[in-house]
Amino acid sequence: MRAGSTTLAPGLLVRIVASPGPATETLRRALQRRHARVSVDWPAPDPLPAAGDLLFCTYLPDLPRRIPWTPGEAPLALIVLLEAGQAADPELLRLATCDAVLPHPASPELVAATVAVARDKFLYERRLRGRIERLEETLRALRTVERAKALLIAERNMTEEQAYAFLRERAMERRVTVGAVAAAYLDSHDLLELSRQRRGG
Repeated sequence: MRAGSTTLAPGLLVRIVASPGPATETLRRALQRRHARVSVDWPAPDPLPAAGDLLFCTYLPDLPRRIPWTPGEAPLALIVLLEAGQAADPELLRLATCDAVLPHPASPELVAATVAVARDKFLYERRLRGRIERLEETLRALRTVERAKALLIAERNMTEEQAYAFLRERAMERRVTVGAVAAAYLDSHDLLELSRQRRGG
């Protein structure tokens, strides 16, 4: 790759939390030259901004506490800025779940390369989170279907195959998933049981 050829996604929204000065201005200009929309916040807000695509934040001793998202569920990529000669606590950086660390100031080429690495890491982890969420949803649906099948077997004297066929047919009729039909069946059963208990009481 030719030096300086790295580009950002057009219109990328970047937040910089760092004290104004030559280093921050150099960073802002380096990002703007690559068509990012950049804003600078100082003093550092508490909590840190969570809106946008990328957050540059100066190294703060209470950085993990200022982060408004749950670890592993960041809404944007985080790059921590380290001033020249500044010592960083690796444990603090780990707790902050940052995507990259960048010296401050840094050359435009290093800024672009760091942004590319941080964004790739963030987007990859977000895709993984999405897959995990879909798997968890599938597992919840499977458990719901199994509970509904067990109830149909117990109350209607069906076989396991008949119980699943019953749920599947209702799902096809209503154009919803088998899991949705199973959940609705369980909910209606719970309501009927509650109503019976109240009448009996």
